[in-house]
Amino acid sequence: MATRRRPKQFLLCVRNEGCDDLELRKLYPQLSDAKAAASGYVRVIDESGEDYLYPARLFVAVELTTAAKRAVAGTLRRRSAA
Repeated sequence: MATRRRPKQFLLCVRNEGCDDLELRKLYPQLSDAKAAASGYVRVIDESGEDYLYPARLFVAVELTTAAKRAVAGTLRRRSAA
């Protein structure tokens, strides 16, 4: 489901077993989803701009600098406009 919500934070994919559509060592924007979190899942935005649920164990949270957040946000806007 496409969304215009702002990312809560960014997650680094550290495993992708069973989820071949995830790229290892790639940053994914995470959206807040309390219901998913309670079940051990995270909601991330993929290259198409769509958001999907994945097991939280496949990711680690990363803290980005302000400059890095702006750079990633610019990349996300360009992808969704294409």
